[in-house]
Amino acid sequence: MGNKDYNSSASASSAQSQTQIDKTRAQSVLQLLRKPSSLTLKQEKFCNEACIGRFLKAKGDNVKKAAKQLRACLSWRENLGVDHLIADEFSGEIADGMAYVAGHDDQSRPVVIFRIKQDYLKFRSQKQFTRLLVFTLEVAIQTMSKSVEQLIVLFDASFFRSASGFMNILVAALKIIGEHYPGRLHKAFVIDPPSLFPYLWKGVKAFIELSSITTMVSSLDFDDFPDFNHFTPYSRAPSLRFNPSSVPSKGAKVGSCSSSRFSFTVSHHFDSLKPWYLTLTDKPSFKVGPTSTPVLGPALISPVNARSYSFASPTARNMNTLRKNFFPSTPLPQKTQVMDHLGVNHPRTPKPSFLHSPALFFKKECHMSKTDKCRESFIPFLRFYRRPYDEMIYRSKMKPPLGGLISIVSPQIRRRHMSVSQRF
Repeated sequence: MGNKDYNSSASASSAQSQTQIDKTRAQSVLQLLRKPSSLTLKQEKFCNEACIGRFLKAKGDNVKKAAKQLRACLSWRENLGVDHLIADEFSGEIADGMAYVAGHDDQSRPVVIFRIKQDYLKFRSQKQFTRLLVFTLEVAIQTMSKSVEQLIVLFDASFFRSASGFMNILVAALKIIGEHYPGRLHKAFVIDPPSLFPYLWKGVKAFIELSSITTMVSSLDFDDFPDFNHFTPYSRAPSLRFNPSSVPSKGAKVGSCSSSRFSFTVSHHFDSLKPWYLTLTDKPSFKVGPTSTPVLGPALISPVNARSYSFASPTARNMNTLRKNFFPSTPLPQKTQVMDHLGVNHPRTPKPSFLHSPALFFKKECHMSKTDKCRESFIPFLRFYRRPYDEMIYRSKMKPPLGGLISIVSPQIRRRHMSVSQRF
């Protein structure tokens, strides 16, 4: 008991000392920031202890590097006008559901979804896209509780056909989050990217700081997922697979073989050039070939080995002769005979050991591929991706002044907007 009390007191004292060191470092960063000029009231509010702690963690607890990055972030926020962003500037994007907070996961982290279309940058500048991205991140940060510091970002790339166009948007977004929102991103998912995007991403991700927590997934892997099928509000495209019920039923013919896709029929005249032909059917038949012929007699051909004699090998043509010579004339022993298992010498198999197979201790990790890990990590956020977008629910998450005039003037209006641009 004494050892346990001593260990608990030692851990508490070490935690207190670490907290004191963090506070000292935060004060040092603030002193460096105040040296050139004093901070404004909003800048002082932004540079709280938690914010400075995230910048210090991103720079490896280096006070000078953290102060430099934080000073650059304050200058960037002032030039962009982050403190003056309101929802009225992005009324069209909010109505179409291009960027919004879909909800919170099991750890109370906000889930942000970006559904930017390919022609968005044709009519908008890069600065306007940056303002939309920052506005959405600020709304997500406002919805966080005090114990939560990170968020989840889902990039829906299904509206893009150009891999380079989507790459420009993704790299710009990750760069802004990494430089001006350090420690905020927990996980990022790229959903349904263009076909050439993985090759471009392989060459670019080495220069992106947040590439290690960015994962590519395909929504087709979750089409048959049973737990989230009730979130699909729109009918999906019909399957292109063959439907046997669409083929008119025909009577069973002698000499026909069929499956669920097609069937072939063997002709009665084996000396013809093409003694078989294909037909569509939906009624299986396992007896093929003529039932009675004056020369050959009854023939039973299975669907597996039924084939034209013109394409058969010489071995297959002389199958009856091989069968007669294959089986020995001496009868096999009866099943009632008792075998002496002690007299049989079985080959000895060496016992597994650590030296023979060290991967046995890591069997679960070795057999789970990278694709399976990405799929498993995306399953908790699948419901947010499939959930239909509601503009009023998203606007209710905006606090002043981000909500703009609409959240103040018209709180009594109950207008539900279903976005036309949703995939599901």
